[in-house]
Amino acid sequence: MSRDKYIILRNRGRQAPSLENLSYEANVLESGGIPDSVTIETTDLSKSERNHLRRDPSIRAVAPPMPMKLITPTEETPIAGDASSPTWGVDAVGAAEASFDGRGITVAVLDTGIDQDHQAFSGTDLMLKNFTGESDDDENGHGTHCAGTIFGKDVDGVRIGIAPNIQRALIGKVLGEKGGSSESIAKAILWAVNEGAHVISMSLGMDFPGLVDILVNQYNYDINPATSMALEAYRANVNLFNELAGFVRAQGALMQGTVIVAASGNEANRPEYEIAVAPPAASTGIISVGALGQSEQGLSPARFSNNQVDVSAPGVAVVSAIPGGGLGSKSGTSMATPHVAGVAALWAQRQLDSIGKVEHRTLMAQLIASGITGPLAPDTEEDDVGTGIVQAPLN
Repeated sequence: MSRDKYIILRNRGRQAPSLENLSYEANVLESGGIPDSVTIETTDLSKSERNHLRRDPSIRAVAPPMPMKLITPTEETPIAGDASSPTWGVDAVGAAEASFDGRGITVAVLDTGIDQDHQAFSGTDLMLKNFTGESDDDENGHGTHCAGTIFGKDVDGVRIGIAPNIQRALIGKVLGEKGGSSESIAKAILWAVNEGAHVISMSLGMDFPGLVDILVNQYNYDINPATSMALEAYRANVNLFNELAGFVRAQGALMQGTVIVAASGNEANRPEYEIAVAPPAASTGIISVGALGQSEQGLSPARFSNNQVDVSAPGVAVVSAIPGGGLGSKSGTSMATPHVAGVAALWAQRQLDSIGKVEHRTLMAQLIASGITGPLAPDTEEDDVGTGIVQAPLN
């Protein structure tokens, strides 16, 4: 009997309420709205065992691990700091004028790791966890760049960070030289939530063509059945992330809230064609991010940016930290996503200051509603930018 590896998202019963928030949570508790806790397991299952689990009411999702890949920047250029002003993205989202700086907020960056010795991260408490089985170092530089945009301190006089006074960051290395898998991403999300992340930033996507290639070249399937098998795995993994986001949403209604933001993908090629947002950003409960670039007419959707997004942010010629020190410019929805994560951290700080906690639903609503269309080029379509370019709270 053949057995294959599966990811299992399982309910583990009700969570106990937090004593310090009983007054805030009283009405939720009275209605029995205490969220379930969940665990993520991986095990080899036969076909009959898998079907049995799918009928088990404690099981929220069963999915085969699917390859995940970096949403690769479309260009990368080292630059020299000029001690002149904040980067254009910091200005465009209003962070330079905001009265909030991220203090008291914990963010998680699930990416390729981080250069923890970079001057941009001096004084930040970095909690590192490696989900890849490869080196702990950020050998790609993608994670370092994204982290710099969220919470990096000034480098050579240039402000790169949206929320530069974030004092605690969770750095999950989920992508290595061989990519990653939906198993490691799901486990990393749960780790970040359990470690108290208010905001989770992910610039990665499912590798559907990669799975088809594996089935054809490693397992010798013909292209048609390989595509069907990959599509089945794709659907199961979309459901996995939908259910995981649902758990985060339910927990945030009672306990400390967390929002997840993810890159929409770089598969479009405007004006020839457009591609819809890719998972996991396409999952319900995850905020999908499109990329904007500068033009004479105003901010415009980047040529590569996928559509059907929730919000947009600067994603072309974004300057941030690179491994080894200094700054570099990259373009991609990967670069837009940490702008949104940084703005989310500022809105979370505003909540924390005003009500003493971060509430998931309110934070998502505030972040999406912060989008504005005034700076956008005329005739920009909502499908390409969502509510518009996100804005930091001013006070």
